[in-house]
Amino acid sequence: MPRGAGTFELTPLEEIKRRVRELQNRMEEKGIDLALLLQNVDLFYFTGTIQKSYLFVPREGEATYFVEKNYERAVMESPLRCIKVASLDALPNLLCEYGLKGKRVGMELDVVPVSLYKKIRNLFGEWEVLSISTEIKRIRSIKSDFEIRQIKRSGEIVTEVFSKAKVCLREGMSELELDAILTSLGRSLGHQGLVRMRGCNQEMVNIYVLAGDSATMTSCWDTPISGYGMTPAIAQGSSARIVGRDQPILIDYGAGYNGYVTDETRVFVIGRLKDHLERAWRVALDIIEEVESCTRAGVLPFAIYERGQEIARKEGLTPNFMGHGEEKVAFVGHGLGLELNEWPIISKGNREPLQSGMVFAFEPKFIFPGEGAVGIELDYIVRDDGLERVTQFPKEMIFL
Repeated sequence: MPRGAGTFELTPLEEIKRRVRELQNRMEEKGIDLALLLQNVDLFYFTGTIQKSYLFVPREGEATYFVEKNYERAVMESPLRCIKVASLDALPNLLCEYGLKGKRVGMELDVVPVSLYKKIRNLFGEWEVLSISTEIKRIRSIKSDFEIRQIKRSGEIVTEVFSKAKVCLREGMSELELDAILTSLGRSLGHQGLVRMRGCNQEMVNIYVLAGDSATMTSCWDTPISGYGMTPAIAQGSSARIVGRDQPILIDYGAGYNGYVTDETRVFVIGRLKDHLERAWRVALDIIEEVESCTRAGVLPFAIYERGQEIARKEGLTPNFMGHGEEKVAFVGHGLGLELNEWPIISKGNREPLQSGMVFAFEPKFIFPGEGAVGIELDYIVRDDGLERVTQFPKEMIFL
């Protein structure tokens, strides 16, 4: 099959070259001679494919992609030089053959398993291994036009799914029943099936349908809501609980298209909502609109976080903002890209300015124990003159 014959748009050669050059620039700054990349998402970003493989990037010169399995698919999907390799043990000789030399070697030490790290250290005992994870995350945080195009396609799936939810949601159905309908629709529209997160034990289902107090059940995940889920083995997401009238039904949906994820939340209500819950939702909307009005490239994430806290405090809703009691989270937004927890993080301690091309989800939410959760989550592209919405679905609460 020729390169580009698949359904999705493959990563162009010039895009890959630009990413590799940027990594090489960061390596130069840090004094790293050679980078070895092993994590699936980073491999996809720098090669355009995910295989059982080892990507070597020298500080100068051509990146080389050693592929153990599947070599044929790697050649089909990646524009880089691909070399078939029998196993990890063959790498020392191959590096010499292809002139890939270096003493100071960068690796993704935040995600590489210890057993694999030890094996590599045994093979290359002369290496001084340094972490290059921060540099990679910074590079990936700025999206190109190609990436924005994929993110917007992902956003189109979100819009369609929320539009369908208005039609399918009914009293007496279970959370899981609506979850299944919307998941099926997303897949039919091209959803990739996975929503990735970086880090040990970081897992995320792609949709939460949480009715009433289901949205107040938290778990081990660093999120303001988790839901009961169907089993303690997953401990998040939709459950067999029944959707009722006059309660907030929170749908948090993560789409994924060609690797790139989006993440938005809306509240649906069958009937009416209690006054204090509707008021809290309107405060969440006020926070969203305040952030939209003043956020652009150069703004500090912690200032956005503090502004959200200030509005919640002024409205007497601090106890319910972004969690309740000990279950509060320390952020109100997170970056989006190939993973759901990319940079920037809109948090109390983040003083690195937003840059044009960053993409993030902003999610002011209020949790009321025993009653439910209300709020909104929207995705934005940072521009020099403001924020650009990723999706087109309306912000408003949906009453049925």
